[in-house]
Amino acid sequence: MSMIEDFSYAAPARSTLAVAGQDGAGLVVVANGTAPYALEAAIEAAGLRWLDTVAPMQVAARFDAPLAGDVLLFCTAATPDLAAQLVALDRLADQRAMPLIVVADLEDLDLAYACVHGQRAQLLCRPDRADLVAALVTAAEQARANRTVHDRDKDSDGARLQQLSEEVSRLARTIEALTRRSRAAPPSFDAGPRISDRSGDYAGMPALSPIGSGEARAEEPVHVSPGQVRDLLRARRMRADFLPGDLFADPAWDMMLDLLAARLEHERVSVSSLCIAAAVPPTTALRWIRTLTEQGLVERQNDPRDGRRVFISLTEEAAHGLTRWFGASRRYRCA
Repeated sequence: MSMIEDFSYAAPARSTLAVAGQDGAGLVVVANGTAPYALEAAIEAAGLRWLDTVAPMQVAARFDAPLAGDVLLFCTAATPDLAAQLVALDRLADQRAMPLIVVADLEDLDLAYACVHGQRAQLLCRPDRADLVAALVTAAEQARANRTVHDRDKDSDGARLQQLSEEVSRLARTIEALTRRSRAAPPSFDAGPRISDRSGDYAGMPALSPIGSGEARAEEPVHVSPGQVRDLLRARRMRADFLPGDLFADPAWDMMLDLLAARLEHERVSVSSLCIAAAVPPTTALRWIRTLTEQGLVERQNDPRDGRRVFISLTEEAAHGLTRWFGASRRYRCA
């Protein structure tokens, strides 16, 4: 299933638009390339007003004036100064308490994840229209809350908005999976090779001490091998050959299993690699990575040799819990 069938990245850039609904929050699109096609419909569906499209170098001047906008949407393109643009926009959004949406391609995902980590930022990777509308609705709600409420509980508000975004996207994808899925293709039992990091313009993965190479927990009841974890992942992938894959997707569990296998193999996993391992659209995977991070199950690890790269790993508590689960489930299977 295509993730971008109604959200093309090859359309010509748009200039200033006058959009109806002056009571909506104002959005400014920042594009260092071309603004995505069909963006106007998504903005209108979210109840936002498209104020203007500007280049990254114009942002500082435009937002010196009051009421220049309520929401920032950055459509990235690979440029030599992309990292500086991302950091500047993330800082601006944080200083102005403005929601920020960054739309990145898979090739720019690791860089965007390393540079954008403000509380008000949402990172999307090649979103379809459902993902984009959900993100815009969330940003519009945040902008309106900033206007009217100043003492709201941040944690409960953030959880409610994230749930709204996830439900809109999940519902659209479930309907599509049920109505468009082709059952003509024969089942495939080949899970493919281990997903690894793609080559790019980075300085390379550093030779660091392996994850989990420290002193083992004395209470760990069983030994778990990478092959056992991979076999479980392979069995889970088979479900998509017989049942709608999107309907029964469990990206959080798949990502944690992939991270456990990588830990046992003494490998490090980048954000883009983990999104691929989740077997769901990358924007959905990014939401789950954020949720798992907030729940203390995974953590960010900066690349000490390249600030444009971030690795994701299991926390010690999560790794211990998964290992104990493998031991418990093995006893049930052998009973």
